[in-house]
Amino acid sequence: MRDFPPQTRAYTDRGAEAPDTRTPRAFLWWMVRQNGGLFVAGLAVALIWMVPQTVGPWMVGRAIDTGIVAGDAGVTIRWVLALAAVTLFGACSGIAFHTIIVREWLIALYGTTKLVTRKALQLGHVLTRRTPTGEVLSVSGSDGDQFGALMEITTRAISQLVAYLVVAGIVLTTSVRMGVLVLVSAPLLVVLGMPLLRPMQRWQGVERSRNSELTSMSTDIVGGLRILRGIGGEDTFGGNYAGQSQRVRHSGVAAGRWLAAVESVGVLLSGGFVVALMWLGTREVAQGRLTVGELVSFLGYGLFLIQPMRTFVEFAQKWTRSVVSARKAIAVLGQRPPWVHPDEPALLRTDGEIVDEASGATIRPGILTMVVSAVPDDSAALADRIGRYLPSDEGALVSDEIPEELKGRAARRERSARALAREEQARRDEERARRPWGVTVDGVDLSRVPLDEVRRHVLVSDTSPQVFAGTLRSAVDPLGRLTLEQAERALHTAAADDVFDALPGGWQGELEERGRGLSGGQRQRLVLMRALAADPDVLVLVEPTSAVDAHTEARIAARLGAHRAGRTTVVMTASPLLLHHADEIVLLEGGVATARGRHADLLADSPAYRSVVVRGERDVSVLAHHSEESR
Repeated sequence: MRDFPPQTRAYTDRGAEAPDTRTPRAFLWWMVRQNGGLFVAGLAVALIWMVPQTVGPWMVGRAIDTGIVAGDAGVTIRWVLALAAVTLFGACSGIAFHTIIVREWLIALYGTTKLVTRKALQLGHVLTRRTPTGEVLSVSGSDGDQFGALMEITTRAISQLVAYLVVAGIVLTTSVRMGVLVLVSAPLLVVLGMPLLRPMQRWQGVERSRNSELTSMSTDIVGGLRILRGIGGEDTFGGNYAGQSQRVRHSGVAAGRWLAAVESVGVLLSGGFVVALMWLGTREVAQGRLTVGELVSFLGYGLFLIQPMRTFVEFAQKWTRSVVSARKAIAVLGQRPPWVHPDEPALLRTDGEIVDEASGATIRPGILTMVVSAVPDDSAALADRIGRYLPSDEGALVSDEIPEELKGRAARRERSARALAREEQARRDEERARRPWGVTVDGVDLSRVPLDEVRRHVLVSDTSPQVFAGTLRSAVDPLGRLTLEQAERALHTAAADDVFDALPGGWQGELEERGRGLSGGQRQRLVLMRALAADPDVLVLVEPTSAVDAHTEARIAARLGAHRAGRTTVVMTASPLLLHHADEIVLLEGGVATARGRHADLLADSPAYRSVVVRGERDVSVLAHHSEESR
């Protein structure tokens, strides 16, 4: 039995079961199978729960015919006690059923969240190149809830279908005409409701797409709120958010109209069924073919059968919504990681030179090397290559959303075209990841080293790292491996004392998500402190001091070399305050290394270097004394 909380192994593990992402229906069936014994247990208890509701009307009818009509008080009392016992049994089984079904719901809900989390960890930076952030969040949140609801309604629908057939059999043995009415009513309800399901599904899909876009928009706004305030863009983005919110509301109202129509058909036909059943029943009693007790039993059956009929309608609604959600889920979960384990894995020796074939840059081991470029993207691309990250692919983001004006065959063609585009994108990524990488460490190309080995020894801290909510200690040392002395040393090197002082509780002070309570410079130094605390063999920093003031930057520059003494450190920067302390500098022009040397030598000998380092050497001299005192 699959229990809560769910455990989902990595897809790449030998023997691990990955979700079936061939079609939305295949994925939903996989979800049912994942619940395994719990789904069967819930179904069994649901069938037991149906027994009192199925036999109750029959017991009432027998009490009337054999007790009340016959004037036998003893028989009447026995039937009443039996009915009370059955009712108590039904209440107990109902409690058990709802306990299991809530468990089943939560497993589906949080199981989906864990699947998305695992896929995000598996793909890493590749996921954001292929799928909008809002789409990932929607699958993890609202779609997971839809799958939980489907597990619940499926169990109820199956159990009530069995109860429906049992009651139909009982009615058929008593009155053929009334039995036929019972058997025909449910299929008729489904057939009449089917034409309404297609437009409902379309509008639910539109609502789902618009809501995903709204989630992406809100995530971007929250992440860049400080920048928006700085440039006065709050009103513009606020207006865009309000406009998108209204589009979501409009599609929700439209989907709600069709949902109301489906519900209305269910209520109308269910009520009509009871009326027709009672009309036939009274005619049967008048003609002497039914007793009064049997007529009362049929009334009970008619009222009971409203519940399965409404459940069938509810199942159709939730199945429709779940198919929409499953289509989005498989677009995320069906993505393949481009990396493969090398056939003949090699060890990564970080005490050798790092050579990048594309730029010709060479990074000597054990020293502080800084890379300068007039085009920041060139130095950032070098950092990505050293860390073995796929290069950016502009315009490659292919959303699963299709234009709302496309319907029917046109919508299916567009969806197929986008699926092919995503498949082509995955193929390109795989081709790039599997060929020689072009960066060697001690003569070994990184493509021959297992990716987890590269990640273990090489850390790239770029310009857009994530800061999670939690304590300052967990943000700096998420694995809890550092001593207090080591953590304080990283804090000192990153000149982040003010971050420590600003949080009540010091190391146990709470940080908000994305570090929203910190300034841009504080957040950047927190990220630098985390990178230094990790203490990797090779550390690559991309513009680590771009958001801090000159005095703080000077302190960081003076302390960084000593902190990383004996280990390979590469810094992508054009700041003379940092360059002044570099052991070696590599100059990139047009993405190619054209010069290398010390800061003073390059200032004197390289006009290209002087043009990139826009801050004057005089500023460095003014702060040099202050930097030396800060060591």
